[in-house]
Amino acid sequence: MNAKNVLGTELLSCSYDPLTGYFRDGCCNTDASDHGSHLICVRVTGEFLAFFKGQRQ
Repeated sequence: MNAKNVLGTELLSCSYDPLTGYFRDGCCNTDASDHGSHLICVRVTGEFLAFFKGQRQ
């Protein structure tokens, strides 16, 4: 599979510890059996989370 990220470059695995993804393969792979929204994987910092929390209050 030659999946690309939003920047058009190679899609890399996101998480192996813990193992994530719809298929628990560390990637955002999905198929027709996925009836939810399991297509996004992000890595964020504590600083970003604190900022976002402040914006929502």
